[in-house]
Amino acid sequence: MRYAHTVERVRAAEESLMRRLPEGALMQRAAAGLAATCKELLAGGADRGMSVARRTVRSSHRVYGSRVVLLVGSGDNGGDALFAGARLAARGARVSAVLLAGERTHGAGLAALLGAGGVVTEDQAEGLAEIGRAGLVVDGIVGIGGRGGLRDSALPYVQAVERSGVPVVAVDLPSGVDADTGEVAGAAVRATVTVTFGTHKPGLLVDPGAQYAGVVRLVEIGIEPGPAAVQALQHADVAALLPRPSAESDKYRRGVVGIAAGSDRYPGAAVLAVSSALNGGAGAVRYAGSAATEVVRAHPEVLVTNGGPKAAGRVQAWVVGPGLSDDDQAQRTLEEALAAGAPVLVDADGLRLLARRGAALSNAGAIDLLLTPHAGEAVALLAGAGVEATREQVEGARISCARRIAELYGCTVLLKGSTTVVAGPDPAAPVRVNPTGTPWLATAGSGDVLSGLAGSLLAAGLAPIDAGSVAAYLHGLAARTLGDAPVTAAGVAAALPAAWRGVTGVD
Repeated sequence: MRYAHTVERVRAAEESLMRRLPEGALMQRAAAGLAATCKELLAGGADRGMSVARRTVRSSHRVYGSRVVLLVGSGDNGGDALFAGARLAARGARVSAVLLAGERTHGAGLAALLGAGGVVTEDQAEGLAEIGRAGLVVDGIVGIGGRGGLRDSALPYVQAVERSGVPVVAVDLPSGVDADTGEVAGAAVRATVTVTFGTHKPGLLVDPGAQYAGVVRLVEIGIEPGPAAVQALQHADVAALLPRPSAESDKYRRGVVGIAAGSDRYPGAAVLAVSSALNGGAGAVRYAGSAATEVVRAHPEVLVTNGGPKAAGRVQAWVVGPGLSDDDQAQRTLEEALAAGAPVLVDADGLRLLARRGAALSNAGAIDLLLTPHAGEAVALLAGAGVEATREQVEGARISCARRIAELYGCTVLLKGSTTVVAGPDPAAPVRVNPTGTPWLATAGSGDVLSGLAGSLLAAGLAPIDAGSVAAYLHGLAARTLGDAPVTAAGVAAALPAAWRGVTGVD
């Protein structure tokens, strides 16, 4: 599991540790890790196109004579950059610090750089010229406390760095990215590598901020920040959550999932949801809806009815909404599923029907409810609770929007997008973000596959937060097993068993 902590917790943990350490020791730990990454990038030299993970730490003569530019703001973030620059200068690099904060520059860090032979400037023209000659830029403009976008004085430097194409190492967080939310208000530094200290910051794991972070490297500095605000599952976490049949298992004990999806116009949504439920571990699938003929033709093992959820028989969880349409029959289907007493996943058309129902009534029965909106559907859900938002606002503030919907509807929310976010109704519980997504999943029917998979995990007994985050992980992994190429929703559904085996290590 990867953990990310809020600025408040990081600051408190740093202050607690600094009281027990000699003055400046914590900053030196950070600077040492930062300098090590800078040396590795410089050692890569002409191999900048290689991934950072493949770079080899070469002899120190590759650092000697290289040009490094530090963009230095005020406070400890700038101090980290200056101390790291001093270490590089001591190895023979030509280090120039461009000071954006004047007299507020970190004094001890500045003295260390000058003592090691580095040079400084506050002149913008000279600083821009240095960037043009640099082999590496270190972004120490703004630290984790930055809010609301960069100041105008920083913009020429950010633009010059982007034009130059020079590798950039961000100190703790790319300047211009909100550490707690990942929001980007205006221009921001695009880093090749972000060296973050002590713990991940939420903004490094969630878009749009994650898109600016590049490769993220965690440098341990000894802090203990306590409960995390954000979690990202890894293979071992997913493997521990996946249901496994025992010798006594039968199809009912493994979990029966009900699928109420599809319509005369969209029968394929039902087929895709059923297919992923079968490939996602369900012991049995019961289908209820007008696409019964198409479903049983594709999957003869499925139990089908042309009626609604009431006519389907007993299930351990319901998936409602993909391709359902929004007519009166669809509304009755949703009502029947919500009244059945089992956990319910609502997606696609079902989300708009739920929003029309209103947040106050949507989970009056206090069932385990998992909603899986994309940004546009999230806007509708917020509107159903009397909250105005735009798609752009949802995409720019994924964590807070997912939390808000979860709170308003008393449910768990899986907000789909370039970063999938899963949030439960408890505001004190951590949000989960999915690390396995790929842009190739932006294809028709992909959401139907995710819904069927998550529904099968709900039926197997996983809590909504676990079902949603594990489903998102496997969904992304299944797409990745198909290679860096176009995928189809049906192909992703068929690849789910391979992704499952990859996680559990079972051949």
